[in-house]
Amino acid sequence: MKGNSMPIIKPISSLRNQTRDIASLCHEQDEPVYLTTNGEGDLVVMSIEHYERLNARFELFGKLAVAQAQAATGEKGLTHSQVMKKLRQRLHGK
Repeated sequence: MKGNSMPIIKPISSLRNQTRDIASLCHEQDEPVYLTTNGEGDLVVMSIEHYERLNARFELFGKLAVAQAQAATGEKGLTHSQVMKKLRQRLHGK
């Protein structure tokens, strides 16, 4: 991810007139493009790759929140060796 410090902002009309340019920006800059209507934020356009990475982060944060809640209530998780044993069993079809 390149990550510019300034967001990329375009008027929504550029979707009609510059669709390929906006798609190129999304891919080349690896950043979303913010589209405005009458100067106000309206839509965000991003590459599928960027969206999938973002979605994976949200899922990870959700899992971390569940783990933190379990730890806070004193619920015990699995040890590293228990997890590895389960993974090996799945891999070998047991």
